[in-house]
Amino acid sequence: MSRYTSDQYQAKQANANGWINYSADEHLIWSELYQAQISLVNRHMVKEYIEGLTHINMPSHRIPQCSEISEKLKNINGWQVEPVPALIGYDRFFNMLANKRFPAASFIRSRADFDYVKEPDIFHEIFGHAPLLTHNCVANFSQHIGKLGQNMPSENHSWLARLYWFTIEFGLIKNNNNEIVPMGSGLASSPTELIYASNSAKPRRKLFDVMDVLTTPYRIDIKQPIYYVLESFEQLTEITQRDLLADIEQAKSLGLQAPHHMLAQAC
Repeated sequence: MSRYTSDQYQAKQANANGWINYSADEHLIWSELYQAQISLVNRHMVKEYIEGLTHINMPSHRIPQCSEISEKLKNINGWQVEPVPALIGYDRFFNMLANKRFPAASFIRSRADFDYVKEPDIFHEIFGHAPLLTHNCVANFSQHIGKLGQNMPSENHSWLARLYWFTIEFGLIKNNNNEIVPMGSGLASSPTELIYASNSAKPRRKLFDVMDVLTTPYRIDIKQPIYYVLESFEQLTEITQRDLLADIEQAKSLGLQAPHHMLAQAC
């Protein structure tokens, strides 16, 4: 999915050694975000995310460099995190995933956007995504999505992105006790939406169905009105074994569903 910043945020450029300099205030924002979120993820997130967080062992008091996180990931399953400029499109996003490189926006949100930022910032990318990438089902699913994106017409990219959005970004999952818990990186890195996805009666929670997901539109500027629930991490592997190109063609023939936030307002 497209990774970008608005006029409000500007990407920081890495030096020749891949190092990005952050200000003392930016490091402080990271520390405050980390402290606000760590107890929430320990309370609400699926245990595999928490285990991944332990494996990564990222600093709590400063913004980590991508090279630090990459060193941990490469030792686990060969993935790495790479800083990207302010704008990358679907083509580059899918190419990076296909090559086991996760794009990391280099800026960090302001305090005004502390609870939720529409643009993926470094806290979302590192705190949200890196722990999940330690899980082989997630890592392999992400690479598979990347390879599919490399080899399909650009007009299909937004359809494919919905599979990623409703799983890796904002997916829920059943844990070993058959309880529905948050899994997605967008939830792990959002203080308010993690609680909302865990406890609120407002959003719909539906069992994951590929065709349903492919035809469900989403927005990035609101809490999700609908979440899809995976039966297990192994279901991600099952999805990769489908003919997703054929699924996308079928979804295109069906067309998109009415936006769920509009349906919710009408009820």
